Amino acid sequence: MRLIIDARYTRTHQHDGISRFTASLIEALDRHHEVRMLISDEAQLPMLPAVPYSKVTSPTSPLEPLVALRVNRLHPDVVFSPMQTMGSWGRKYALVLTLHDLIYYENRTPPGFLPAPVRVLWRLFHLAYWPQRVLLNRADMVATVSETTKALMLKHRLTRRPIRVIYNAAGGGLAPRDPSQAPSKELLYMGSFMEYKNVETLIAAMGLLPGYKLHLLSGIRPERRAQLEALVPDGAQVVFHGGVSEEDYQSLLRQVSASVTLSRSEGFGIPLVEAMQAGTPVITADTEIFREVGGDAVDYVDGDDPQAVARAVLALEDPAIFAQRGRAGVERAQTFDWELSSQVLWESARQAVSRRSRRRATAPERAW
Repeated sequence: MRLIIDARYTRTHQHDGISRFTASLIEALDRHHEVRMLISDEAQLPMLPAVPYSKVTSPTSPLEPLVALRVNRLHPDVVFSPMQTMGSWGRKYALVLTLHDLIYYENRTPPGFLPAPVRVLWRLFHLAYWPQRVLLNRADMVATVSETTKALMLKHRLTRRPIRVIYNAAGGGLAPRDPSQAPSKELLYMGSFMEYKNVETLIAAMGLLPGYKLHLLSGIRPERRAQLEALVPDGAQVVFHGGVSEEDYQSLLRQVSASVTLSRSEGFGIPLVEAMQAGTPVITADTEIFREVGGDAVDYVDGDDPQAVARAVLALEDPAIFAQRGRAGVERAQTFDWELSSQVLWESARQAVSRRSRRRATAPERAW
């Protein structure tokens, strides 16, 4: 089976969720199968495994609806895209599209890194469900990253195609920390600063945690940083890193008291798995998706209650509780593995090829 992975959503300096999802699946697949990837910029290559690739137009290009005509020349049996927007007009191959979440139906502010015209279209797109149905029903198979999102897709009847769950995971090779070693009185937040991420509550909680320091790791726009800095309680220690290297992130994960995420809506929650893999306790908002990811290994709180957040942090000062949470997290993190996810992807791609073949074989003969 000739499988091509659409890697054009890969970042060029530091992975975001979709970028890491793509690169990690390609790396895992390449251990057992021959795969090729699509890129749109050679600057993406350092962030991707060293597998054969072809360069085509950007996914935000006006020519995107016709990209399948370029891909046809590569003679794939099936193409997997980590997004649902890949052009498909004129395709001669099976197609698996991915919908990660339904966040932007509730929070319609588009990602700031998108070009202005794309942000306008993004907002309009999420005003109703029917455009999503049009996109997803072009595929032979649809993927998502959690059972929670799959249930929402079924609830809103977003596709007539079979849906497969291909879980996210954390990067491999991070050995768990020593749970008997006392942590620093520091907290960590990894994620964007969009409004639905609810960083405001986390900052408010720092006013109830004297002696603790909060690390906000991701890049942030100046105007958003100014908004959040104005909310920092007097005397609280909040550090805006503006982006960190993978090495610095892993180092902080292994020293802080907890990784905290209070987001109101997610498709998965990779920072939870990364922290659990490192043996670092996780405190998170009590939502369906976080319970799916964290199981019994995570401390759940009311995401809008700074006092509840502070109580959960202070509870971890008990060495026995800290060690128990760390061990539980390490065990839970093993549930999410790129090797397992790549197997699901390969089988989904195989089923998509079979499904397309059956549909073509049973299609009524055209009258000429």
